[in-house]
Amino acid sequence: MSETWLLRIGILVAGIVLMAAIIWLGRPKKTAQGRRVAREPGNRSEPTLGEALDAAGAGGGDVASQGEFNLESRDTSLGKRVDDTFDKIVPLYVAARAGQAFHGPDIVVAAEKTGLTFGHMNVFHRLIDRHPERGPVFSVANIMKPGSFDMAEIQALETPALAFFLTLPAPVSALEAWDMLLPTAQRIAELLDGVVLDEERNALGRQRIAHIRDELRAYDRQREAPPLTRPGQW
Repeated sequence: MSETWLLRIGILVAGIVLMAAIIWLGRPKKTAQGRRVAREPGNRSEPTLGEALDAAGAGGGDVASQGEFNLESRDTSLGKRVDDTFDKIVPLYVAARAGQAFHGPDIVVAAEKTGLTFGHMNVFHRLIDRHPERGPVFSVANIMKPGSFDMAEIQALETPALAFFLTLPAPVSALEAWDMLLPTAQRIAELLDGVVLDEERNALGRQRIAHIRDELRAYDRQREAPPLTRPGQW
């Protein structure tokens, strides 16, 4: 049995666990009712993830040892869905090549270069510029359980793959969200020297991309269509 086959099996199992965690953890907690989720915009500048890693590397310690760059104190509501109900999940994977793994600091740098934000559930999210309160367009998780990125241990983190998932409805149209997700996954694969895989853990090709676009275009049309008139109503 090849290493590629073993990786696909591992991704499949981890993907099932990850999706279950997303559904469960994405539900609003009762203790949070009545609280405001989004912060008011302000001018305070926070250190970026890359700056935090640079500071940790210069000091010879991990991220958590640098008090002013404690990423765990960042706004964990960023990337939280406004509505926890959804009816479709579109996944993609970026996997390391056989015998290799992605390393935590490289993942953080790649996420930052592609405009991702670290936030809710300790994963990365693509937010709408100037409107983060609308929730994530898509999110990026660690394929290894529990699916999150522990920034206190990011220097030692290794993982065989990243999971990209688009939950619909999104704050933009499904097709627009896909057109944001795909180039991000491709760019991160390029930065990390990985490969982009579809939901069946096969290399993502043009034919599959075209099929996904057709599915999402149909999804958008269905949501835009007016409701059918009930029998007896005119």
